Amino acid sequence: MEKRPLGLVAIVLYKSFVALLLMVTSIALLLTLKNYQNLEAFSQNYVLEGKSMIIDLLLKKVVNLNPRTLAFSGIGTGIYAIVTAIEAFGLWYEKRWAHVLVLGLVGISIPPEIYELIQGISLLKILVFLLNLAVFGYLFRNFPKHPN
Repeated sequence: MEKRPLGLVAIVLYKSFVALLLMVTSIALLLTLKNYQNLEAFSQNYVLEGKSMIIDLLLKKVVNLNPRTLAFSGIGTGIYAIVTAIEAFGLWYEKRWAHVLVLGLVGISIPPEIYELIQGISLLKILVFLLNLAVFGYLFRNFPKHPN
């Protein structure tokens, strides 16, 4: 087995984690859609005891979403999870197309991330922005010279 650069391994692990997170989110959204009426009834009958502010907040947000929005979000998130997993797979095998795909998708996401940071700074936004900048910079500097 050939030794892969540490930076590439880190990017593959990051992309794999993101793909897993997106897939779990997609499944949760689609399950919410499937059980929308039950969730709506539960939220109306749910008695808060002060300890459950987070659950109450999530229930209110989800129940106020349009079912079509839930479906679109669940399917879109699932597709993006698959694309991210394909990126990780291609990078692991050091395929040129994977470098191009990741550079394109990460490059497209940087301007909206800058806009989001201008709108309001948070630790998560800064972390994601810096990780994407690092991924873009690493892959740009180490772009394969010949097709695999």
